[in-house]
This record gives sequence, structure tokens and C-alpha cells, in this order.
Amino acid sequence: MAGPDAVMNLPGKPFSFADLGALAVPAAVLACIAASAQWSWIAAFPQDWTLPIAGAINAALGWIIPAILPVTAALSRALAAILTALVLVLQFIPWPATAIALMMVGLRAGGPRLLGLCVVAVAYVVLAGFWRQSMATVALVLLAVPMSVLGGFVLGLGAYLVPRLRRPVEALFDFMQTFPAFAYLIPLLLLFGFGPVAGLVATAVYAIPPMARCVLSGLTQVPRELVEVGEMAGCTPAQRLFWVELPAARPMVMVGINQTTMAALSMVITASIIGGFDDIGWAVLSGLRQADLGKSLLSGLVIVVISIVVDRLTASLFAEPRGNATRRRLPAMRKVLAGAAIVLAAGALLRLAPGFPQGLNQMAGIIDFGLLNRALLGFVGRYSGVLDAIKSGVLYYLVLPLRLGLAGAVLPTTWGFAMTPAITSAYALLATALAARQLAKGGPGKAAATLCVAMLLYVGMVAFPWPAAILVTAWAAWRVSGPKLALLATASLAFVLISGLWVPFVKSLYLVGVSVVLCAFIGGLLGLLAAHNNWFSAMLRPLNDALQTMPQFVFLIPALMFFKVGEFAGLIAISLYAVVPAIRYTEAGLRNVSPAILETARQLGCTPTQSNLFVQIPLARPALLLGLNQTVMAAITMLPIAATVGTSELGQQIYISLGKADAGMGITAGIVFCLTAINLDRMLRAAAGHLRSI
Repeated sequence: MAGPDAVMNLPGKPFSFADLGALAVPAAVLACIAASAQWSWIAAFPQDWTLPIAGAINAALGWIIPAILPVTAALSRALAAILTALVLVLQFIPWPATAIALMMVGLRAGGPRLLGLCVVAVAYVVLAGFWRQSMATVALVLLAVPMSVLGGFVLGLGAYLVPRLRRPVEALFDFMQTFPAFAYLIPLLLLFGFGPVAGLVATAVYAIPPMARCVLSGLTQVPRELVEVGEMAGCTPAQRLFWVELPAARPMVMVGINQTTMAALSMVITASIIGGFDDIGWAVLSGLRQADLGKSLLSGLVIVVISIVVDRLTASLFAEPRGNATRRRLPAMRKVLAGAAIVLAAGALLRLAPGFPQGLNQMAGIIDFGLLNRALLGFVGRYSGVLDAIKSGVLYYLVLPLRLGLAGAVLPTTWGFAMTPAITSAYALLATALAARQLAKGGPGKAAATLCVAMLLYVGMVAFPWPAAILVTAWAAWRVSGPKLALLATASLAFVLISGLWVPFVKSLYLVGVSVVLCAFIGGLLGLLAAHNNWFSAMLRPLNDALQTMPQFVFLIPALMFFKVGEFAGLIAISLYAVVPAIRYTEAGLRNVSPAILETARQLGCTPTQSNLFVQIPLARPALLLGLNQTVMAAITMLPIAATVGTSELGQQIYISLGKADAGMGITAGIVFCLTAINLDRMLRAAAGHLRSI
């Protein structure tokens, strides 16, 4: 494995063969760019060299699916009966009874504040007129979460009990968490047919990894001394597991249940694409398809409200009690739950009594969707000039330069000048001067990276030769983590090439790159302000919580409101979804810098600005890089969702394959997504680890 010097060369260090190799990389990239003008196979990967991977997957599924279809059909009927019964029960009980039961649990679990949150949540759902749809969503989640918890528990426990399986299972977790949900909707659609059961299974599968990871993490973190005490007491392996290790891992298991529930809620809109279910997810989708943005926004907020309430309730119920509160709390909670059950049962009986107001759960709500739509359209019309200016600025000065390069994007009509030979020469001299300065300071790796980035910006990501892209990626992976990651990165790019998805893949990278730049700038600025202002931090915290609990489809609504269908709307949706990690990690990294170091800087005469730039931010670099990693992962996750509003990248391939029921193409594009996310995650984490060790 490469050490810290692989990331940052120290001044005065003699050149090594690795340094000479680093300096050879930009020369090879320049040669590839020059050769691409002469040989077309360097500029674009030949179509004749691709392999029919999607066709092979379709052929395999054509043999597998008929073989297991009788089993899935029987399972589908059973799940459909259970789901239908659960929906009928929840929609039968009058909403006041459900509200009172929920408030009883909230008051006992979190006190008056959680009680108030439950009141506000119920009031909003009822007044918006989505009570029946919300109960259908709750029924789907109530059925999906136990399936996910059981599956995740078995996987996590199996990985713990058989250490040799740990690496393969963790790789499976990575695959499941990065594989786009759209891509595995297609085989589920073929197995379970169009309907709520397919959406239920998709939700359950999507929510398994958080539980599995938490179970594995909790069991591996059990103190060795505690295990030895169990062994000394004469416990068998099974007794040690159930009486010692699992109770000690209980906090992490409870966190896993919480995260599994939140993952299931975040999936309900996506699952509605193949669900055809009259729930909140379908209300959001139908509003988007009908351009009824008011309905989409209000129904999307219902999921946000439910997610926040469920998150707070599960976090409070599963929190570790303090002191001797365990004995007092459990019986009290049992009494509260029993009371809540009685209230629900009484509500169900009241529905059977004659004279009870019929149609209580069918209340239409008091919010006028049309009025909200008119207000939104009026706002957009009033500030259309400002919105168009923002859109044009980002497109012409950030998106196009990354996509087409400075050579194609810099025009007199937008930039005020053209990339004439003189300006191109000045650009090359500037890049060479920066690289020479870094080389003189003992950083050949940084110098090589500067030259490679300069050439990439000049020609653009779409026109960047594929051999140069593989070379730069392999070299970067080798420097931050060593040959294993370099081999994985090279193999991943080779798979992209032979699958024929290179151009959509590159377009995905530049779209992720633009969104990450926007998130790093805006999120970094907000995190910086929050780190130095407690009032601003407290005001920002609920906004971050709301953004983290919103399902991905909800982020499309404001993007469509203000910027209509197109690539820019997708970019805004991606940025809104991915900005929270940038904010949180920036604030946490800056706040965790030792106060003693900041006081020393102040005594040395540093101004607050100098202290931020030269002390706090450099010391917080590991946290900032981890925040960048999470921002990149969130942006990649959001790409397939953004494809529904007109982006032309890898997510669009998955979206098209879903419409055509082309499972092979969807799975192939999903694998490319997984490989991209895993490689970027490994590289950024390795770089953060090096920075932490310096």
C-alpha cells in the first residue's frame, strides 16, 4: 500500500521511480490527445470492440425467470393478501383514533416536543387530504421493514459467524447500496408483475443493507473482555451469542432498524413506478406526470413528515436508557403501547357503530392545489429573468466547459473572447508554470495532476481519449491506495468500454462533477458559517434533517417548478439531494479542530480569516474529504432519478430500459453505476486516511 508520500511529496525528498512515472503520465496523456486527431479508435472506442453483455444478461434471465416464476407467483399472492388486509385495517380505523394512539406513544417516547411533532404531522396529513394514501404507504412500510430487518439480520450475523464470508458480504452490501433502484425494478417486474407486491419487494430489498451493516458492525465491536467473561462462565457458542454478544450489540441493531425504516420510506415513490398502488408515492408520481406541481409538492411533504416522525419515534424508543431507567421505562412503554392498541381497537369498533360519521378518512382536505399551482407559476413568471440568468450562468461557465472543454465552450458571445492560438498558448504556459512551481516544491505528483487536469479542462470530458482516461484513473488509484485499487479501477473502466456505455458514463461523470462543485461551494460556505455561529447552526439543523429525510423524487419538484424539464433541472435536483453531507462534514470538521491550536494561532497574530484559511481548514481536511466522498456518493445515487427530467447520461439508459423492460441493459448500466461509486468511494476514503496520518 502507498504511504502518505504517495499523496503529498515532501520538500527535499529525492526523486524516485514513482515520481518519474508520475511525470510521464501527463506526457502520455498529451500524446493520446494528439493521436486522437489521427486515429479515430483512440478518440472513440470502436463499436466493433464491444461485447453483447446486455443481451447475455437477457438470455440468462430468459432461462432463470420462467424456472422460478411459480414460486414468485405463489409468494406474490400471499404478500398481496397480507398487504391488502393491512391497508384495509389501517384505512378502516378513523384517523382521530390513530392520531391519539400515535400521540400517546410520542409523549411517552420523547416527551412534549415529540408529542407536538406528532400533532403537527397528523394535522398536516389530514388537512392536505392524503390520510388514506398515507395509510397505504404506512402499510407497505410496515410489511417491508420486517422482511428487510430479518434479511439484514441473517446476512450480518452470517458474515460475523463466518469471517471468510465477511469480505464477500461487505462487497455485496456495497453493491446493493450503490446499485440503482430503477435497474432492479425491471427483473422484479418480470418476476412479480405490475402491482403493489413488486413495489413491496423492491422496497424490502433496497432497505436490507443498513440493517446488515449495523448488525455486523455491532457484533464486531463487542469488547473482547466481555466475550471472554462469557466463555469463562461456561457458555456454549450459541449461549455466548444470544446471552452476551447480541445484547451487547443491541444499540447498533436498533440503529439498523431505524435506518432500515428510513430507507424503506425513501423508496416508496420509486417503488410506485411498478406498484400502481394508491399511496403517497403514486400521488407524487401522478402529480409530476400531470404537471400538477402543487399536488406533487404537498404529497411529497407527506412522506417527509412521516419520515421525520418515524425517525424521531424509533430513535427515542430504541435509545439506550440511562441509569436505572430500564426497569421503569419498559413497563411504562408496554402500558402506553397497550393503551394505544385499545384506542385503535375502540376506533375500529366505533366505525361499526351506526351513526358514526361515514367517510371520515375520505376527507378531501382544505388546501387548494390549483391555488398553489397558480402561486408557483406566478412566482416563476415574476422572477423568470433571474432564474434564466442563474441557469445560463451555470450552463455556460461550468457545465459546457466540463462537457465540451474550454476549446469548445469559450465563445465571444458568452466569455467575451475565443480560444485563439495566443490565448491557448497562454493557458498552456500558465498550467506549465503552476506545475513547475509544484515540482520545485518537491511535489511531482501534484505537478502531474495539475497538467492532467489542465488538459482535461481544455478538451472536455466527452472528447478526452479513453486510453488517457484509463491511464490517469489507474495512476491516481495507485497513488492513493496501491496496486489493488488501480487494478479494480482499470477493470471497471474496461467493463464500461466493452459494454458500449462509455459516452453515457462520461456524461454522468461531468454531471456529478458539476453538482459536486456546486455542493462543495454552497455546502462548504454554509458549513463554515454554521461552525462559527451557533444560532445559524441551530437554524440550519432542521433544514438538513428535512433534506436528509426527503425521498429522492421530491427533489425533482422544486427543480421542475423553477427550471422546467431539462439537464439543468436534473442538475439542481442532484445538488439539492447531495448538499447536506457537504454542510454537515464541513461544520463538524471545523468544530472539531482543537481550541488550543486556534488560541495559539490567535496569539501569533492571526486574524479570524487567516485562522480559518491557514489553520482550521487545513486541519479539517480529512473530514472535508470524507464530506466530499459522501457528496459524490449522493450525487451518483441521484443520477437515475434525475434522468426522469431530461438528463442524457447513464441514468437515462436505465430509465429507458425500464420503459422497454430491457433488464439486460438496465442491469449493465446499474453495474457501471456500482463500479463508479465503489471506485470513487475507495479512492476518496484512502486519500482521507492519508491526510489524517500526515
